[in-house]
Amino acid sequence: MITAQDLIAKVQSYNPKSDADLIARAYAFGAAAHEGQTRKSGEPYFTHPVAVAILLTEVKLDDATIVTALLHDTIEDTKATYQQVANTFSPEIAKLVDGVTKLTNLELSSVETEQAENFRKLLMAMSKDLRVLLVKLADRLHNMRTIRSMPKEKQRQKAHETMEIYAPLAGRMGMQFIREELEDLCFSVLNPEARNSIMRRFINLSKENDDLIPRITEDIRIALNTANVEARVTGREKRPYSIWRKMQEKNEPFNRLSDIYGFRIITENVQDAYIALGAVHQRWSAVPGRFKDYISEPKSNGYRSIHTTVSGRNAKRVEVQIRTRQMHQVAESGVAAHWSYRGGQRAENPFAVDPFRWLRSLAERFEASENPDDFLEHVKLEMFQDQVFCFTPKGEVIKLPRGASPIDFAYAIHTGIGDSCVGAKVNGARVPLWTKLRNGQSVEIIRAEGQRPQASWEDMVVTGRAKSAIRRYMRDEHRDAHIRLGREIARVSLGRVNKKPTDKALETAAKLFNLNDGNALLALIGSADISGSDLVQTLYPELVKSGSSAGPASDEERVIGLSPNQSATPAPCCSPVPGERIVGIAMPGRGVLIHAIDCPILEQFEGNDRRWVDLRWTPDSSRACNETKIEVAMANDAGVLGRICTLIGEHRANIVDIRFTNRKPDFYRIRLDIMVRDIEHLTNVETALKADSDVAEVIRFRDTSLCELAKNDSGESNN
Repeated sequence: MITAQDLIAKVQSYNPKSDADLIARAYAFGAAAHEGQTRKSGEPYFTHPVAVAILLTEVKLDDATIVTALLHDTIEDTKATYQQVANTFSPEIAKLVDGVTKLTNLELSSVETEQAENFRKLLMAMSKDLRVLLVKLADRLHNMRTIRSMPKEKQRQKAHETMEIYAPLAGRMGMQFIREELEDLCFSVLNPEARNSIMRRFINLSKENDDLIPRITEDIRIALNTANVEARVTGREKRPYSIWRKMQEKNEPFNRLSDIYGFRIITENVQDAYIALGAVHQRWSAVPGRFKDYISEPKSNGYRSIHTTVSGRNAKRVEVQIRTRQMHQVAESGVAAHWSYRGGQRAENPFAVDPFRWLRSLAERFEASENPDDFLEHVKLEMFQDQVFCFTPKGEVIKLPRGASPIDFAYAIHTGIGDSCVGAKVNGARVPLWTKLRNGQSVEIIRAEGQRPQASWEDMVVTGRAKSAIRRYMRDEHRDAHIRLGREIARVSLGRVNKKPTDKALETAAKLFNLNDGNALLALIGSADISGSDLVQTLYPELVKSGSSAGPASDEERVIGLSPNQSATPAPCCSPVPGERIVGIAMPGRGVLIHAIDCPILEQFEGNDRRWVDLRWTPDSSRACNETKIEVAMANDAGVLGRICTLIGEHRANIVDIRFTNRKPDFYRIRLDIMVRDIEHLTNVETALKADSDVAEVIRFRDTSLCELAKNDSGESNN
C-alpha cells in the first residue's frame, strides 16, 4: 500500500506549497478509523481511500479534496463522527466528507420516480461543492477496477448504475479519462463476450499492422516539423467499448470502422493548432464529412479540439485530434481544472467553463418541471448526447443534441416559437419537421398565429425542453376533458362501494395522493395515471377488504360437477359467466379454475384428461352478479366515455374498474371490468355499446398473457 510520504510526494510534485502535515494527519486518522476492516478481496479496507486519493492527484487537486478522499468513508463506515472530523481537520473538510457519504447512500439505479428524486439530491449535493462529485467519481472508478471480488449480481447492478449515471456524468463534467475507463469497465461486466471479441480482433489487427501506431506518429511529427510547429504527438487504439458503440451506431462490422486508431497533437497555442491541421491535411487526404471544429464552437462542458479523419499510411483511416495544452487539460480533467494546482498556485485555465453554470440551469429546470421523470429524462439526454451546432437566420448559434429536429431548434430559442411552429427551412429549403439537423446548418422556423403543439411532435423531438413543453401543453389542453372523464370514473368506482364522489371526498383523496386539490386528482384519474380502484382503495380500504359491495354467491355454489371439498374460482384469463359452456381445470394447490369452453388456454391441457373437470352452471347461477371483461375502442371526444358508462348503467350492469390500455390522438382503447348476470345480459350490453356512433369496436377480453403460466403448469403435471 502507498505510504503517507509517497502520497505527500505526489501532491507536492504539482503543489510544493501543499500542507504535508494535514495530509499526514488525515492518512493516520483514516488508517486508524478503518483498522481491522477488509474489502471483499481480503485487502485492508484503507487501501481503497488511499487509491482514491492517488487518482485525484492525477488531476492535480487541492489539499482539501485529497484529504476528503482519504476520509470519505469514515463517517459512513467507522465510529468517526461529523463533529470529530470537523474538530480534527476543518468544517470545510467535514462538509465534503459528509457530502460524499450522502451521495454514496443514494440508490441511483432504483425505480424511475425514486431515481428522479435521488438524482435531484445528487445535483443538490454537487451544487454545494463540486469537489464532492470529483471524489465520488474517483471512488466509483476504483470500485469498478476492483469489482471482480463482488457477487455477480452486485457487479451487474453497480455496472448498470455506473453506465447509466456516473460515466455520462463524468463526461458531462468533462472528465474524459474517467468516463472512458468507467464505460469500458462496465462493458466488461455487462457484455464480456462482446468485449472479448473486440479484444481478439485488436490482437489480430496488431499482428497484421505491427508497428502502425509508432509509424503514423512519426509521419505526423515529420509533417509538423516541416510546418515549423512544435507539438507533442501521441497515438493509441480506441477503447473496446468505444469501438463497440460505434459498431452499434453505424451498424458496421469491426473491419469497416474508420477510426479504430486515434492520434492527438498538443500544441502551445491556437495558431499552431490550425497550422497543424493544415499540415495534416496537406500530408493525407481528409475524409469528407468527418471534420469538427470544437475550438471555434466549444461543447457546453468546455471541451475544445479540432477533430479530423484522414486516410493515413496504407490507406488506414485514422482520427486526429488537435488542441492546445490548456485545452487538453480541460478535455481530460474537465471541471477539475478549476481546482488544479501547478507550482503551488491554483492553475488559471482560460478554457475551463464555470462548473456551476450547468448545475444552476438544471436546478431552474427542475423547479419548473411538474414531472420528476421528465426532468430525469432531460438530464440523461443532455449527458448522453453529443451536440450539433445550427444557426438562426441572424447568425446566432444554437446547440442541440445529435438527432434534434427543427422543433427542438424552435423550442431551444423560445417556448412560444416552438408552440407556434408550422414548418422549417434548412439552408433555405423547406424540410419536414421530423428532419434531423446536422452541424453548420442554417435553420429558419416558420410560424403561424393560432398554431398549437401536436401530440405527434413528442416522437419527433429529443431535447428534454421540447418534450416537457409539448407534454405540458397537451396536459393543459386536455385537462378539462380529463377532469370530466375522471369525475365519471370516480362516480362509477365509488358507486360500487355505495359511495359518491363528493367535493369533500375528492379533496380528502387529493391530500392522500399529495395533490393540490380535487380537480388535480380527477385530471390524473381521467388521464389514467391514477385508476378508479386506487381511489377507492385510498379512501375506503376497509370497505374494499370487507367486500361491502353486493357480490355474487360463492363460486362453489354456482357450478355443478365438483367433488366434495373441491374449491372453484373463475379463471382470470376468460372470466366466464352463466349461460356459456364451461369446463374446469384442476390446478395443483389452486383448486379448480372455471374456463369458458372457447378459452385459448385450454389448448395447453389437451391430452391431459386427469386435469379436466366436467362442469355446468346451476339453474340459479345468474341470480348473482358475475365479473367479466370487455375492451372498447372509442373516439377521443368529450362526453364519449360518459355515454358509455351511462349505457352500461342503463342496462343494470355495474362497472368494477376502467383502465386505458391504448391512448392515441384520435381513439382510446379502454378495458372495463363489469358485473353482469349472464351471457345474455353481457350480449345486451355489448349490443348497446356497438350501436353508439363513437364506438368503433367492442370485444370480449381474453387475457392470453396467462398462456405461459398454463404452459408451465401443464408441463409440470406431465413430467
